[in-house]
Amino acid sequence: MGFLRKIFGGAAAVQQLPTGTITVDRCGRVVTSTVSSAVSPELLEAVGNDVLELFREARTAQMPLSEISVHYGSLRVTARELRGGAVIFLFPQTAMSGTATPARP
Repeated sequence: MGFLRKIFGGAAAVQQLPTGTITVDRCGRVVTSTVSSAVSPELLEAVGNDVLELFREARTAQMPLSEISVHYGSLRVTARELRGGAVIFLFPQTAMSGTATPARP
């Protein structure tokens, strides 16, 4: 899944990771998305195509998958196959994801 390179490009920069859900059809076209419109549609299609390619390669290797979950240092990607298409969940993992600390008086 080389889409992390597509998110960050060639230069390292601080930016918000995509969060939300993408549904793609069997051709990799985005059908629905709850990801912010600040994320380019091309990036969402690239993520969808990478996930579909992984499902196809697993089927070719006679190891069909119905769900995958990939954990990067700061991003978790979970995808479920849907009759050739897929629903993809993007969850940024941040240091702020833990429990809230009460404010000091």
